[in-house]
Amino acid sequence: MTDAQETAAETALRTTGGAPPDDVEPAPIPLLEPREGIPPVVADETALAEVIAAFARGSGPVAVDAERASGYRYGQRAYLVQLRREGAGSALIDPVGCPDLSGLGEALAGTEWILHAATQDLPCLREIGMIPTRLFDTELAGRLAGFPRVGLGAMVESVLGYALEKGHSAVDWSTRPLPEPWLRYAALDVELLVDLRDALEKELDRQGKLEWAWQEFEAIASAPPAPPRKDPWRRTSGMHKVRRRRQMAVVRELWTARDKVAQRRDVSPGKVLSDSAIVEAALAVPENVQALTALPGFGHRMGRRQLEQWQTAVDRAKALPDAELPQPGQPLNGPPPPRSWADKDPAAAARLSAARAAVSALAEELNLPQENLITPDSVRRVCWEPPAEPTVAAVSEALAGYGARPWQIEQVAPLLTSALTATD
Repeated sequence: MTDAQETAAETALRTTGGAPPDDVEPAPIPLLEPREGIPPVVADETALAEVIAAFARGSGPVAVDAERASGYRYGQRAYLVQLRREGAGSALIDPVGCPDLSGLGEALAGTEWILHAATQDLPCLREIGMIPTRLFDTELAGRLAGFPRVGLGAMVESVLGYALEKGHSAVDWSTRPLPEPWLRYAALDVELLVDLRDALEKELDRQGKLEWAWQEFEAIASAPPAPPRKDPWRRTSGMHKVRRRRQMAVVRELWTARDKVAQRRDVSPGKVLSDSAIVEAALAVPENVQALTALPGFGHRMGRRQLEQWQTAVDRAKALPDAELPQPGQPLNGPPPPRSWADKDPAAAARLSAARAAVSALAEELNLPQENLITPDSVRRVCWEPPAEPTVAAVSEALAGYGARPWQIEQVAPLLTSALTATD
């Protein structure tokens, strides 16, 4: 970190941490160019080998980021990977030209990776062979430290005193060649991640939360890939309007047909057919193509062939026997929705109310979000099916079974035990 950056960081932490703020808070310094300029895009094996060697020789943690083409392409693959490490500088790698980055992942084995909102980038990094064993998540660190805004731009500004230009966050990163302003933006995303990590580590240590953060980071790094979502068509926007099972079948058939087309064309499903159009067709269950054409989202711009494939999907749903129609709602894996507890089990509802109040009060006292103190699902499960003997040890064991980290259990188990015993 430069002298100017250190001064800005000290001032920013002074105004966001425990010390009284200055009368006039200095304006953030615009960060317009990477320190060594925009690095060339690595798109072939020769250049990749040079980057791997340089980053293997580097020292300290490595800042990592990835850009996807959400809303433009099918899936969540990475279209640009950015890295920065002391002694190696910054690198921009094109995963289209270099689809296998496992060699880079191996060169960085054992190194701490710094990511912002790690759970968003880890799946696409895993696809190209980059899997960290140690990490530091600057977004999660900001949450634990009690920062009200934890986006990368907000964190860099509040902690380091620099303003990042964030105008290219939602562009189509599958574009080739990538425009220079986009590459500058991408390089700047990792420019200060190491500095941000160091400042946040000091702040967490000052607040007595550093060990909590390390436990959270370890949980993210060791978590297995998420399993495929069951019945993903149920997440169609506007699905709450669809009440009848036959209409639900129309949603399922149209969603499945759209997904196949989107995957084949490598475009975002929403660009093939909107969620709102799917819901309109489900509510109307059109008899033929002419009726389908009259619905919103199936207008004159859509070709006859496309209309026929959507009507074919609707017809499949109409032809299903009742036994094959989807059931309303999804099978519950855990307690029922809390809104129904008062009728189903008033005692459980009382336990949940007491537990929520206690968790909320502690989260406010610790200056961190409730969901980071303990997941709402864990609280619901313990309150719905409490241990036979609601002791701190028994509640701790239950929370551990639901994935709570030791620091969370230490903080929350006594509160939940008191809530369970008081209401009983």
